Amino acid sequence: MKRLRIKHSTGFSYGGDVTASYNEARMLPASVESQLVLFSNLDILPLSSQSNYVDYWGSRVASFEVLTGHKELSLTATSLVEVHEREHESGGMSWPDLAAAAELSMQAVENLSQTRRTEPPAEVVALAKDIASQTDNACEAALQISMAIGNAIEYMSGVTGVHSTAGEAWVGGKGVCQDIAHLALGALRSVGIPARYVSGYLHPKPDAAIGETVTGESHAWIEWFCDGQWRGYDPTNLIDIGDRHVLVGRGRDYNDVPPLRGVYAGAFKSTLFVSVEITREA
Repeated sequence: MKRLRIKHSTGFSYGGDVTASYNEARMLPASVESQLVLFSNLDILPLSSQSNYVDYWGSRVASFEVLTGHKELSLTATSLVEVHEREHESGGMSWPDLAAAAELSMQAVENLSQTRRTEPPAEVVALAKDIASQTDNACEAALQISMAIGNAIEYMSGVTGVHSTAGEAWVGGKGVCQDIAHLALGALRSVGIPARYVSGYLHPKPDAAIGETVTGESHAWIEWFCDGQWRGYDPTNLIDIGDRHVLVGRGRDYNDVPPLRGVYAGAFKSTLFVSVEITREA
């Protein structure tokens, strides 16, 4: 078990005064399996009233508007989360049994279809089908496909953006966790394995001392449905989900779980800024 304090600051700087902005933030984790939120708070500047709710996919959302002129919108989310090790068993399920089980689960059905971001190129489909054809165990195939995608893409920041698709990342052979997650989702869905996008944080230093603060960043990984349950995996780092992963939201792709999204009234260009600090407290 680890106790992690996360400080996530983000927002937009504008080239001048904008007259109003309307926004949604998904930056606070929820208490779900293997993690317990001990404290969470979201500060917004300029001061604004906010409406808090849980969206269709289970993410905590803060919806707010700023109706006074402002040159910058700043949000700081602070959370203290107790994270426990997960049990990971690949399980065993035949392809026909998986298809039958998926039909009975609304969540599985909703995560079988491709989106614009996850639509896989032909080479990825061929790779997934080749791996799937080599085993009668759909759960084991899911793990092997996810590992193959993680091995195929070089992690490199700055070569893709939040609007990049799986196909664009595959052509370049490089990308960030968001791109690798989208590719893995596309590959899994192409062979009939329901899979969903997960957003959150990963403590980057496994051996961090208690009280040590390190620079982190938002992270993305995947979960697939097999053997009657959802199984998580981090294809970017080729590791199982453990006590360094803090889950914030789930969805079909990044578009369902962006940390901050909004519109504003004004003719000025906006610049996004982000910083994440993670401190191990136990």
